[in-house]
Amino acid sequence: MKHIMEWSEVVDNPLLRDLPFKIELNKFGKLLMSPASNNHGMLQGALAGALWNKHPEGRVITVCSVQTSDGVKVADVAWASAAFIEEFGYTTPYIQAPELCIEIVSPSNSKLEISGKVDLYLAKGAQEVWVVYDNNVMEIFTYKGQVDESPMSGGIREQIFR
Repeated sequence: MKHIMEWSEVVDNPLLRDLPFKIELNKFGKLLMSPASNNHGMLQGALAGALWNKHPEGRVITVCSVQTSDGVKVADVAWASAAFIEEFGYTTPYIQAPELCIEIVSPSNSKLEISGKVDLYLAKGAQEVWVVYDNNVMEIFTYKGQVDESPMSGGIREQIFR
């Protein structure tokens, strides 16, 4: 029987630390890697800064790992309330998703893959999942489906797409 890789092995592996890719695990313990562009990094920084300014009562986490039914997925940006941090601290990966998880779509991502991640984060307790595209489009999902705006997102879209 093959060894199924655990997230702690990925995090502790010195060969994987400096890769220019976002790394995730599927439910079979296989590594999934997505290359990130400079625009991806700029959007990630803009989102983190905008969330920090608009919602200082919580914590912004970049590359936030969440254990899902399909392995460990890594949100590009997440926002966690003080209550979430008090309960879960900074354990890696989280067994529950923070209140907000954000995916920045890379050219290598398929629509099906992104839709699946939205569902996985919501199933793990996220109240909102934002999907951000590099063409100035941001989609917001809750347990009700796609919505136009939310209390968390108000004004942030304008800040990141200047």
